[in-house]
Amino acid sequence: MAPPFINPADPAPQIDRLPESVIEAAIAWAVKLDYNDNLTPETQQSFDRWLHADPLHALAWQRVHSLKHFKNDYRNIPSRLALDTLQALDTKRQARKLSRRNVIKLLSLGGVTVAAGWITREYTLWQRLLADVSTVVGEQKTLQLADGTLIMLNTDSAISTNFSGDRRLVILRRGEILVSTGPDAEVSTRVGQVRPFWIHTPFGMLQALGTRFVVRLDHDRARVSVQEGRVELHPNAGSVSAIVRAGESRWLTEDSTAPAAIQSFAEDDWASGVISGKNMRLADLVAELSRYRSGYIVCDERVADWRVSGIFHVKDTDQALQFLAQTQPVSVTYRTRFWVTVGPEDGNR
Repeated sequence: MAPPFINPADPAPQIDRLPESVIEAAIAWAVKLDYNDNLTPETQQSFDRWLHADPLHALAWQRVHSLKHFKNDYRNIPSRLALDTLQALDTKRQARKLSRRNVIKLLSLGGVTVAAGWITREYTLWQRLLADVSTVVGEQKTLQLADGTLIMLNTDSAISTNFSGDRRLVILRRGEILVSTGPDAEVSTRVGQVRPFWIHTPFGMLQALGTRFVVRLDHDRARVSVQEGRVELHPNAGSVSAIVRAGESRWLTEDSTAPAAIQSFAEDDWASGVISGKNMRLADLVAELSRYRSGYIVCDERVADWRVSGIFHVKDTDQALQFLAQTQPVSVTYRTRFWVTVGPEDGNR
């Protein structure tokens, strides 16, 4: 997409006078518009509103798009290198090691080349930039769509939506969601039928058949757990689909599906802000709590297989860890705020 015309004769403040938040927004819009294959009219309208809301927005957009290489088109920059640059940008900015001028410079070809070492990182920033709605670590958010569908995003999650045309589509880019499909009443009345509801994941498509279900992305597969109704799974490279019914869970991979073992805690309890269960493996509980906290909670191998029961609140992981230490023969050690270890009590070491 070509950038909008900016009159070079218009007065322009120096780049250092641009607010950091404006520069960040311009970078986000540049990536979202140039690399998003599912760009919707709503997204374009949102960009137009942002662009014309403040002269500084237009200036930031001009400055970001003036750093064009590879035939003057961002889209000719390899996507992987763009991802590396954004990841490096996010990490370095959080460490406050870059000035605003250097943030912009990092998007130049030189910055992309330097950032190539980030190739093995997770592309968290990239996924959030392309998403319509996202959550950070520890945050949960509920979204009501125009068709009446309710989607709850769990910690560190990101989705995009596209309800144009003859189907309803949600793209799960990261994390975990709980979906309660709506009746699509307005459109179904007008066209005489309900539009199919699809979830797109990196591993395949899911069609909701009037239902309530959870989808969670893992490294190389997605877990689908159905509470009501049915969900049909379609692997990307597989010709055989599978139906998941209420009370069932199933793994979806690139080329197949397989039954998923029942977990010791309810799949959708997180929507109520808790992890609850009986006879939970301690390492599994600690891993779940860690998802809601910046940094890591590590479970000592000596207590990993211990069994625990209870209700643990995910919105305050420190409180949950304190409760664990009070009710179980374990210790909770804070090496730093971002590194916590759950191990045996002092007398058991």
